[in-house]
Amino acid sequence: MSFGERLSRAWYSGQRWPLLFTPLSWVVSAVAQHRRSRFLEQGPRWQPPVPLLVVGNITVGGTGKTPLVQTLVRELRDWGYRPGIISRGYGGQGGHYPLQVTPESDPALCGDEPLLLAQTTGCPVFVDPDRCAAAQALLAHSDIDLIISDDGLQHYRLGRTIEWAVLDSTRGLGNGRLLPAGPLREPATRLESVDQVIINGGEGESPYPNGYRMQLAPQALVNLLTGQRWSPEEITMVLGQAPVLLLAGIGNPQRFFETMAGLGVTGETREFPDHHAYRAADIAYNGPVIMTEKDAVKCRHLAAPNHWYLQVGASLPQELLDQLRQRLSTLRGKTHG
Repeated sequence: MSFGERLSRAWYSGQRWPLLFTPLSWVVSAVAQHRRSRFLEQGPRWQPPVPLLVVGNITVGGTGKTPLVQTLVRELRDWGYRPGIISRGYGGQGGHYPLQVTPESDPALCGDEPLLLAQTTGCPVFVDPDRCAAAQALLAHSDIDLIISDDGLQHYRLGRTIEWAVLDSTRGLGNGRLLPAGPLREPATRLESVDQVIINGGEGESPYPNGYRMQLAPQALVNLLTGQRWSPEEITMVLGQAPVLLLAGIGNPQRFFETMAGLGVTGETREFPDHHAYRAADIAYNGPVIMTEKDAVKCRHLAAPNHWYLQVGASLPQELLDQLRQRLSTLRGKTHG
């Protein structure tokens, strides 16, 4: 296990040794608050001419943003919008930006999450560490009327219309401290200024006044090689009694393993760092191998008949969707007024 993985686990398990980094956290806090204050005083470097919805977080690691963006795209299209997506392209080494992502792109260049979004949403997708440049390229090369920024809550140079922050219900804010003593990119008070806090999982009322719960549910088990699909109810029948390997290279692998256990599937587990570049040896196993959909986009060139991925979908409260639709409708009315 790498030092980064050990540190991440410590943030969420109550271990105290990360507090040794508290002096560095003070520096991170000062920088974050300075950047935020400058944004509030001077505004963004560039404001796009169409609405821009940021789907981000204030913690490092996975929170479920990608399936949320997939669901948002479907809803927006049903409402008559033409959305496009921008991202930093974490894990990619494109070299030349802005980079357009197509379903045939190399994840080593564009990153796994942008490729997954390009493949599953059909939206135009551009990546660039400078998200202003990504948004400008998206507008120049596609006929879109709304931009979704996959992450980028702290990218204050980019103007935004709506901010959604996503939290994992189990991990929450960890020990509540800023990097590197804790998992926070910004102070927890930042959640008070976003439009909505989306909590991935859990039950009951949201602990945040501006919060709603999102639920992720398995949709299908899909074969990487053939595309064959099986419903969640059929999964145990498909796998039989053979030993199973579960692997995940995401921000919170345990959530995936728990989801599979809820479907009655347990077995050997392998965890890899987020955005891991897979080799054949990583997924070699004498039996069914099940991975996340995000991992699958990097393993297709290695696919064998025993390789599967679990497709999940996000379910959002109707009240939240109604609020978003009304907000966008009001903005559209002002634009055309």
